[in-house]
Amino acid sequence: MRSDIHPEYHKITATCGCGNEIEIGSVVTEMEVDICSACHPFFTGKQKLIDTAGRIEKFKKRYAKHFEKKG
Repeated sequence: MRSDIHPEYHKITATCGCGNEIEIGSVVTEMEVDICSACHPFFTGKQKLIDTAGRIEKFKKRYAKHFEKKG
């Protein structure tokens, strides 16, 4: 078996956008994530709606005629 072909494995602290820090093992020296289990809606049970660039309004405007009731 060849030696010195695997990267070094480090114990690092991964930081989330919410401020939560998790100690993990990785080959990278530092890691930042946008969302973790402490702030993800699936794990917390709270839904957090993030609307970037008005995507919801754009969708509603595009499909307004489709959803309006004809009567």
